[in-house]
Amino acid sequence: MSNFNFLPILRTIREVALPCIVRWCMLEVLVKTKVIKLDPHKPEIARIREAAALVDGGGLVAFPTETVYGIACRVKEDSLAKLDNLKGRTPDKRYTLHIGQKSEIAKYVPTIALKARKLMKNAWPGPLTIIFELDEQDLLKQQSNLHRQAFESLYKNGSIGIRCPDSPIASILLRLVRHPVVAPSANITDRDPATEPEQVLSQFSGQIELLLDAGPCKYKKSSTVVKIGKTGLEILRKGVYSQADLEALSTVRFLFVCTGNTCRSAMAEGIFRKYLAKKLQCEVDQLDRMGYKISSAGIMKMSAAPASAEAVVACKDRGIDIKNHKSNILSPQLIEESDFIFAMEQIHCDRVRAFTPEAADKCTLLAENKEIADPIGQPEEFFNRCAEMIENAVRRRIDEIVI
Repeated sequence: MSNFNFLPILRTIREVALPCIVRWCMLEVLVKTKVIKLDPHKPEIARIREAAALVDGGGLVAFPTETVYGIACRVKEDSLAKLDNLKGRTPDKRYTLHIGQKSEIAKYVPTIALKARKLMKNAWPGPLTIIFELDEQDLLKQQSNLHRQAFESLYKNGSIGIRCPDSPIASILLRLVRHPVVAPSANITDRDPATEPEQVLSQFSGQIELLLDAGPCKYKKSSTVVKIGKTGLEILRKGVYSQADLEALSTVRFLFVCTGNTCRSAMAEGIFRKYLAKKLQCEVDQLDRMGYKISSAGIMKMSAAPASAEAVVACKDRGIDIKNHKSNILSPQLIEESDFIFAMEQIHCDRVRAFTPEAADKCTLLAENKEIADPIGQPEEFFNRCAEMIENAVRRRIDEIVI
């Protein structure tokens, strides 16, 4: 044994085994997920820019939103395959597009329905994913505007899911990445979404390039996923917002204004209800339930007065019943709650703007550049001409509305 030569063994360890051990150790260091800690209230753009560059280069980056942590992935075939493998999902599974600001919606949804627009206004940025349905014309437009991979990955069954998170870090990251970004929750399929950075690392340490650590998420539950159709809202996944929340946030309100609210605006309210219900293919009494509120008011301080007899007859001739109408007084609250305000005369527009200057953009003459004269005290034929003018104006307004 004393004559045994250890030199060949030592030489083999030095020349073969040692380099392998060193390379293995280096690999372990290289694949370790980098963690960048950020202040959620004062995020450092330079550090987020590093994360954006990784996503643009095909990497996967975990980042915080107000709901849960997500995994940012560019919409390209190789990156999406990497994401599928990471999460254990099949390639046919839909991923939600994430945008950094509301204005980016125009790139992906050319035509936005009225209720969806109202919901975006009130709930974005925020914990809500909206499924937008596109008609054939808009789908063809998107097919020509977007890269093939992006179009095929984002649009499924004629629709696209989009989220605009309410998190400064998420917003900056998404705006810095040059590619469209999908960002599913940071969890392996069938596990709970990560709401804290430690939970991200427990599942994906060494498998994602970077984690933006901003501590625990605000809500610690997923965003609500909602699909908006002509007949109303359909929640596809429960989350932060309830059905009642979404109905309140998406309700569209129309207001008609005249002087006393017993003739012109009363007729306009009834006529508008008829034609809106026709467009929605529903009954007039279903409009409220479907999220469309129509009301009227007058600038005179006169409340609970009935519609004039002549106005009732003029509407009855058109299959419209306003005999139960009671006048209402225009108020700042009515103005602020309304999305569209249609006035009969310029004086009515002026009163609306005097009450609420911020309402200038949503108040206009019903008959565009024409005023509709007050028929009060005139014979029935005058009321009929007034109702006809209102009806023609309402039809044009209804045609402009995207349902």
